[in-house]
Amino acid sequence: MDQRLKRNQVLTEKTWNLTDLFPTRDAFVTELKALLEKASELASTKGKLAANGPSLLRALEDYFDFSARLWRLSTYVSLKQSADSSNPENQADSARVDAASAQIDTTLSFFEDELMNLDEKQLSILELNASGLQEYRPYFRKLFALKPYRLHPEAEKTIKALSEVLEAPYTIYTRSKLADMQFLPVRDSSGKTVPMSFTIYENSYASTRDTTLRRNAYDSFTKTLDAYKNTFASVYAAEVAKTVAVANLRGYKTATEYLLQRQLVSEEMYNNQLDIIYKELAPHMQRYAELKRQALGLDKMTYADLLAPIDTSNPQTTFEDSKQAILEALKIMGPEYHTIIEEGLNNRWVDYGDNVGKSTGGFCSSPYGTHSYILMTWTGDIRNILTLAHEFGHAGHFMLAQKYQKLANYRPSLFFIEAPSTMNELILAQYLKRNATSEEMKKSVTERLLSTYYHNFVTHLLEGVYQRKVFRRAEAGEALTASTLTELFNETLQGFWSDSVQLDARDGLTWMRQPHYYSGLYSYTYSAGLTVATAVAKQIEQEGEPAVDRWLSVLKEGGRITPQELIEKAKVDILNPETIRNAVAYVGSLVTDLQAASVN
Repeated sequence: MDQRLKRNQVLTEKTWNLTDLFPTRDAFVTELKALLEKASELASTKGKLAANGPSLLRALEDYFDFSARLWRLSTYVSLKQSADSSNPENQADSARVDAASAQIDTTLSFFEDELMNLDEKQLSILELNASGLQEYRPYFRKLFALKPYRLHPEAEKTIKALSEVLEAPYTIYTRSKLADMQFLPVRDSSGKTVPMSFTIYENSYASTRDTTLRRNAYDSFTKTLDAYKNTFASVYAAEVAKTVAVANLRGYKTATEYLLQRQLVSEEMYNNQLDIIYKELAPHMQRYAELKRQALGLDKMTYADLLAPIDTSNPQTTFEDSKQAILEALKIMGPEYHTIIEEGLNNRWVDYGDNVGKSTGGFCSSPYGTHSYILMTWTGDIRNILTLAHEFGHAGHFMLAQKYQKLANYRPSLFFIEAPSTMNELILAQYLKRNATSEEMKKSVTERLLSTYYHNFVTHLLEGVYQRKVFRRAEAGEALTASTLTELFNETLQGFWSDSVQLDARDGLTWMRQPHYYSGLYSYTYSAGLTVATAVAKQIEQEGEPAVDRWLSVLKEGGRITPQELIEKAKVDILNPETIRNAVAYVGSLVTDLQAASVN
């Protein structure tokens, strides 16, 4: 029986304040109706968008104002669903907005079609009597890059009309994972029976030093995953097939080319991240696995043991104490950035309690026109403070971008999106090490910092390597069955861990654990972000304020320029493989430091 709290039993201060989006559910319902009416009103501009410069500017302003309102509405139902996916009202509201969004997308599908009919020369002429159009230049640059792959307007309209169906794989995955999956309770080393859930496993049991609990929990976890493997394989196969089909329809050579163009990233940038880290980080992580095996006194290192900490002190932290540490650490980022973080920590931007139906992991949602919302589950482990800093890295980034950029230029490429978040983790870790009152505490922080690299350079990197294999198989016409997907993940794990970890067949079920596969080529971008953050953190350590100011200027750009341009503005050469190798070498130095501390 699940002993976790129901959503209405969680203390208010541990939940986010959704009234900042809509004061009541009735207000949400009213806005949904208003947006459907507004969409019909905007549809009356069809054929008239570019009659002259002022009319085009007015149409763009109205369209993006409408888009911001729709984004806030979608965020509202998404956050409610993430907080408690078992609630029937949340499920119904989510479905209602999905249906409305599909209707709206269909109604307004003409908008981008008409804009794509323009060319650079025509746009320049329209700008002559509407100077405000210049601010939309970055938007048009991205739009024009997609022109060769645009389908007939009626085909585009059909795709928009089917958006709810096309997004069904992700909906089914999350609903099954969070609302349907049940896990058998498990025993710890004392013989006590404790509750088990997806969230509890990933946030607590997977990283406990209690080997009995850790391995029993993994048994329970993988048994439930195994029971769902065929359903999840069908859902994921549908997601991949959809992506391949759309890429083919649009005339791309591969699904990878299609997905990377939306990130404004070259295949060289993509493959460098996967190939260099997979090959060159492996020896360091194999060393780390052996160090853990010895420190934990294990006869063998299994996949279930990889997240167990070496540190025996098990330092704990409260949310309140963590707030103060984060605020002190991030003073280096200057008053404007610091004020954003302070406001978020003190005004319920964060949902950190635990309850049945709550989403696993952590995320930051930043709809344009309001503040960010952060989801995580607080367990008390010191790792939580790094997770909180990570998500506030997203919040600080998007609040700055929102302040300085229009919605059309707001969101940067996925390739860059994890750089500001992982940057905060590095700044906080260095602060905690400098202020550690004992060598044991320094060792603890080093291990937690290593977990940041593990999460981004191992967990998500291996997902990226695996995803590349999946798309290659799909494009070769091979069926993606549960056994195929599991074998591919096992192959990926074996190639990385070699003999340092004793793997078995069930470890391949790891492909079922993450939702990132339903967001295009997302997983590999974590390593890209951390590669950039590692380089910039070193700049800040060496230069101080000039490097901070340069970084803040990058964050304020939002998505106005390409990810490569953003990274170059930060004075990092992402096309140089040595940039990635330097980050890998830094991870190796952390493993060496931990080895030395463990001997002492």
